[in-house]
Amino acid sequence: MKNVVVVFLMLVAVSCQQEKIGFVDNVKLMEEYQEKIDVEAAFKIKADALTKKRDSISQAFQMEAQAFQAQAQKLPQQKAQEQYAAMQQRGQMIGQQLQQEDQQLQLIGQTEMDSIIGKVKKEVKAYGKSKGYAYILGGGDGGSVLYGSEANDLTSEIVKLLNDSYKK
Repeated sequence: MKNVVVVFLMLVAVSCQQEKIGFVDNVKLMEEYQEKIDVEAAFKIKADALTKKRDSISQAFQMEAQAFQAQAQKLPQQKAQEQYAAMQQRGQMIGQQLQQEDQQLQLIGQTEMDSIIGKVKKEVKAYGKSKGYAYILGGGDGGSVLYGSEANDLTSEIVKLLNDSYKK
């Protein structure tokens, strides 16, 4: 009889234990994660350089086109049409080249952001396991946490962990 009571009390004690649940504000986490900030800054520099290059090439091409228009009036119609077609083809090639460079830059940026998101998920998972959490939910815009007490908000701790890891 004593054994039954002891087993019953142990079952009650085990069933009363709640699993630890925490949440992270995804938006705040990504806004404050230094690696993401650095990657965005580097991407902006590359994007600005590409914009300057595009503007410079476009401006040079427009000047060339204006010079051609002035010259084309003096040429025979057949010759002017041939040069106009060549100029148009060259403009399309320049546009395609710039578009390819822009797409390549976008792809590199997306790949880097995907890598960062993967790192964050891995760190959150490792943090959760090491601290005994059964669940760490994502909050913020579009997140699954509509309300959580501040005691369960792990955002600051995980941002600090990520930034400390990144500094190394």
